[in-house]
Amino acid sequence: MELLWEGLSEATRVLVSLDPLVLGATWRSLWVSSLAVLLATGLGLPLGTLLARRRFAGRSLLVLASRVGMATPTVFLGVLGYALFSRRGPLGVADLLYTPWAIVFGELLLALPITISISHGAVAALDPRIPFTAQTLGAGTLRRWLTYLSEARIGVMLAVLTAFARCVTELGIAMMVGGNIRGHTRTLATAIALETGKGEFGRGLAMGLILLLVALGVTLAIATLGRQSREPA
Repeated sequence: MELLWEGLSEATRVLVSLDPLVLGATWRSLWVSSLAVLLATGLGLPLGTLLARRRFAGRSLLVLASRVGMATPTVFLGVLGYALFSRRGPLGVADLLYTPWAIVFGELLLALPITISISHGAVAALDPRIPFTAQTLGAGTLRRWLTYLSEARIGVMLAVLTAFARCVTELGIAMMVGGNIRGHTRTLATAIALETGKGEFGRGLAMGLILLLVALGVTLAIATLGRQSREPA
C-alpha cells in the first residue's frame, strides 16, 4: 500500500504541475486515435451498411471476417504494420516506420472491423419498413444511406466510441510501429510501460489515471447510449 500511496502522491504532483512529457503523450494519444477512428468511420459505415442492405457472393464471409477482426490482438496488428513499413516491406519506400502516421495506420486496422461490424448489426436490425418507405418515396442511394444511419444513429455512435476506446488504450501497435520515441511517437500507453519499467511509478500512475479518465468517459457515453437504445421510443 505504501508504494501505491507514494505513487498517488507523485501522480498528483505530476498532474498539477502539467508535466510537458505527460501532456505531450496525452495529446499524441488523443489525436492519433481520433484520426484513426475518423478514417475508420469514413470507411466502415458505408461498408457496414452495404453488408447489411445488399446480398452478394462472399457477403457472409466478409461479415464473419469483420467480427473476427474485432478480436484481433493489437500486437499482431503491430507486427503486420511493421512488416508493411519496414525497409524490406511493400510500403517501406514511404519511410513511415516509427512515425505517428504508422500508428494511425495500425489503429485504423484495429478500428475498421469494429465500425464495420457494429454498424452492420445496427443497420441490419432496422425495421424493414424503413428501407421500404425510403425506396417508395424515391430516395436515391445517398439519401437512403443517410436515412439508415440516422435511424441507426445510436448503434453508429456506439461503433465510433467503442473503436476510440480500443485505439486510445492499445499498446502493441504503438510499441511495434511507433517505437516509443520521446516527443515523437510516445503515447500514454507506451509511456506508462516505459516509466513503470524505469521505476518511475508515480509518473506511470499519473498517465494511467489520465488514460483511465478517458476510458471512463467513453464507457459512460457507451452505457448512456446503450440505455437509450433499450428504452421504448
